[in-house]
Amino acid sequence: MTATDTAVPAENRVDTPLAGPTLGGPTLPQERRLVTSIPGPRSQELVDRKAAAVAAGVGHTAPVHAVAAGGGVIVDADGNSLIDLGSGIAVTTIGNAHPKVVAAVQEQVAQFTHTCFMIAPYESYVAVAEALNRITPGDHAKKSALFNSGAEAVENAVKIARKFTGKQAVVAFDHGYHGRTNLTMALTAKSMPYKSGFGPFASEIYRAPLSYPFRDRLDGVMAAKKAISVIEKQVGADNLAAVIIEPIQGEGGFIVPADGFLPAIAEWCRANGVVFIADEIQTGFARTGEMFASEVFGVVPDLITTAKGIAGGLPLAAVTGRAEIMDAAHAGGLGGTYGGNPIACAAALAAIDVFENDGMIERAREIGVILTERLGALQAADPRIGDVRGHGAMIAAEFVDPATGEPDASLTAAVAKACIAQGVIVLTCGTYGNVIRFLPPLSIPDDLLHEGLDVVAAALAAA
Repeated sequence: MTATDTAVPAENRVDTPLAGPTLGGPTLPQERRLVTSIPGPRSQELVDRKAAAVAAGVGHTAPVHAVAAGGGVIVDADGNSLIDLGSGIAVTTIGNAHPKVVAAVQEQVAQFTHTCFMIAPYESYVAVAEALNRITPGDHAKKSALFNSGAEAVENAVKIARKFTGKQAVVAFDHGYHGRTNLTMALTAKSMPYKSGFGPFASEIYRAPLSYPFRDRLDGVMAAKKAISVIEKQVGADNLAAVIIEPIQGEGGFIVPADGFLPAIAEWCRANGVVFIADEIQTGFARTGEMFASEVFGVVPDLITTAKGIAGGLPLAAVTGRAEIMDAAHAGGLGGTYGGNPIACAAALAAIDVFENDGMIERAREIGVILTERLGALQAADPRIGDVRGHGAMIAAEFVDPATGEPDASLTAAVAKACIAQGVIVLTCGTYGNVIRFLPPLSIPDDLLHEGLDVVAAALAAA
C-alpha cells in the first residue's frame, strides 16, 4: 500500500451492524490488540505525510492514524486496537459514532447541510437551545446561542457579560484554560504551548488565585477570601464585568476546588453585579457524574459555556444563561456563519437524548468508582503519585518527587509515552505538566478500563 493510498485495510473495515445504545459506535472487538509496534508502518507513513503537509504547530499525542473507533477502542491504520482513555479530550463521551448520532446525522445531511441560521433559520437550532435551557443548572428563564468551538463560546460569553454590565474587566483563575483565540489566550494561564510568542493579548484581563487543595492546603472559604481580596484590590467590583472559572479545571490539571470555594465566589459575584460564568466545556454533559459540574458544588451560574461532549463528536458550542443577560446583545451582535450548523444540531439532539435517557450519568459514576479505587491503590503503594482527584469519569493523578513534593513532569511524560507504546491512549495536563488525566468514553466496558489501568500501573512501575 502506497503512502498516498487512503483506503482502509480490509481487516479494519467496519461492515457489521451498529451496537446498542449502551455501547455506542461500530461493533469493534473491545480489546487491546497490538499487531505492530506503535507506530506501525502505515501510521508512520501518515505521520511523515503530516510532517510534510501540516503546519508544525499542530501537534499530536499518539503517533497513530485512526480508521475506526467505538466503545472504548480506537483502531489504527495498521490494525492495532488501542484502549481510549481520552475520548478526544472529553468529546466522544457517549462513545465514538454512537448509533443515535449516526442516524441523526445521516438523516439531516440528506435534507440540507447549511443555510446559515441568521439567514434562513431551522428548527434543530431552536430545539438545541430549548434543551440546553432545560438541562443546565437553575430553574430561571434562560436563553442560548450556538457557536462552533469552546473558545468561541467563551469569547461570546465575555461579550454578553460586558454588554449587560457596561463594564470591561474580566477575572480568570490561576491554572485556567479557556482556548486559543486572542481573548481566550489572555484568559488562559499557561504560557507553553498556548500563549508563548503569540501576544500581545486582549486587555482588561486579570487573574485570581484558585483553590488548589493539594498545594495550597486551604479550605474553600479561606481560598475564596484570598481570591476575592485579590479581585477587590487589583480590579474592583465597579470595573468587573465577569468572573469566569472551570468548576473543575481541565488543562490546568483537573484541579477540584475545596468545598465552599465556588459558592463563595458566585455569591460575591451576585452581591456585586458581576456575571458569574461557568466554563463547562470539558466538564459538561455527564462527565463528572452530574449533567454539569456546577451541580457537584451546588452552584447556579449566570452564564454557562458548553462544547466538547455536546454533539457526539461534531463541532458545536453554546452559551446558555439568564434570559435578561443573554438578551443584552443587540440584534446581529451574536452569531457566525457556521454557528449552530444543522448537522451538528441534529447530532446534539441525539447526544442529549443519550445523556438523559441511556444512563450516562450513572455510568460516569460507576467509572469514577473504578478509577478512584484503582488509582488510589496505586497512590497508596507509590509515593510518586501525590494526589488522585476528580469526579465521575474525570479523574487525574498528579505525579511528584516523593522527597520534595515538587511536580515531576519527566515521570509523567515517561508514563504516558510508555502507555501509548503499549496500546493505551492517555493524556497529560497541568500547569507543571505533571498530571495524567483519565477521560474514558462512558461506553468503555469495565474489563477494558481495568486493562488500561493495568498498563498504566506497569508503565509507572517501569518508569
